[in-house]
Amino acid sequence: MDLISRIGNHFRDSAQAKLNAVEMLAAPIAQAAECFAAALINNGKILACGNGGSAADAQHFAAELVGRFEQERHGLAAIALSTDTSILTAIANDYSYNAVFARQISALSQSGDVLLAISTSGNSPNILEAIHAAHENELSVVALTGRDGGKAGKILRDSDIHICVPSERTARIQEIHLLSIHCLCDAIDCLLLGVNE
Repeated sequence: MDLISRIGNHFRDSAQAKLNAVEMLAAPIAQAAECFAAALINNGKILACGNGGSAADAQHFAAELVGRFEQERHGLAAIALSTDTSILTAIANDYSYNAVFARQISALSQSGDVLLAISTSGNSPNILEAIHAAHENELSVVALTGRDGGKAGKILRDSDIHICVPSERTARIQEIHLLSIHCLCDAIDCLLLGVNE
């Protein structure tokens, strides 16, 4: 087995997947950044959720907003719903794992907030329940998915924003999700700070 060639193939495949996705994803990423910025300007907050690697992405996004991305600025209101183990395990135990994000959205959100729902397949039951809860609480939804968008793509409203990575490979989808998150952070800063670089 030639590991050097194998690793090189991963780099090339990742780069090509990103290049293949840019035309399809640039517009919804820009639209999502405008949605997030508008919510933040109007004293709203962003709630982010996902499972596994997508949970890490939700936490990464919230950390970049509450802390900072590349520009110095005040902290922005964002909460990753995958971080509080006491809440997660209580809801999973007392209700269902499918309710771990929806219950938090019902408790913590208000009209004008935005949900960032991340699911590689678009089929995670707790992400679908989170989207339903967001709609019930009058939140806009930005969904980061892959493949064909799964069930999440079918329950999004016309006013929601769908960033669906055109790839079948989980690793490539997750890599483009992370790039999309960095694009979102940069665009939010540009919109809030008037950065034109």
